Amino acid sequence: MSTQIRPLKDRKEAGLLLATRLQRFQDNPQTLVLALPRGGVEVGFMMSTQLGLPLEVFLTRKLGYPGNPEYAMGAITETEYTWFNPDVFEMGKHREVGFKNFLEEEITRQQREIERQRDLYRQGAKLRPLDQYTVILVDDGIATGSTFIASVHSLRSLGIHRLIGGIPVGPAETINHIRTLVDHLEILHLPVPFVAVGIHYQHFPQVEDQLVLQLLRTAHHNHSRSVHHVLSPDEKEPPWSQP
Repeated sequence: MSTQIRPLKDRKEAGLLLATRLQRFQDNPQTLVLALPRGGVEVGFMMSTQLGLPLEVFLTRKLGYPGNPEYAMGAITETEYTWFNPDVFEMGKHREVGFKNFLEEEITRQQREIERQRDLYRQGAKLRPLDQYTVILVDDGIATGSTFIASVHSLRSLGIHRLIGGIPVGPAETINHIRTLVDHLEILHLPVPFVAVGIHYQHFPQVEDQLVLQLLRTAHHNHSRSVHHVLSPDEKEPPWSQP
């Protein structure tokens, strides 16, 4: 069985459609959009703009499998939470010396990349406090779901109030699993068969660091202006919302 679904035009359209479904969170001062870089930031930017919510990044990196770096054997987050793909580790590979050595090296590589991204995207700052926030976690799509799943588990340990997932496209089996991990999930397309995320977009270029920086700065500037507009003279804008 297959389902014929019109491909999404681009990440901007995906963000607009997700924002339409999440309008109940519009201008909520205790809600923010948390995007996985890099493609998720373009989706998250449109959601942030449409919903009047702050936009931040959550840094998570896939751990590539030996000889096949596009296949995720797990993922690691900026809080150092590490999630392992059970399909990989059920094969018993983790007991092999060569695999253990590769895994340690891969974790170190991805930790360095997280540090690089933190320095670039947040000028080295840690993630803002998320206590009692409703977080809308977004990416531009998922395949194995490793980075999204690792992010969900990591965020659950940070005292957030509610976790909402926003995913434009993904395979049904992985999506059904993620539904059990979040408080609410919005998914635009569940193609059958699912091939790869980019196949289900008409326009899916690689997102470079410069675009991520531009979108983050614009989102921070726009939200800062709106915060200044509604704050009373005695209130101060929180430092993490400053551009």
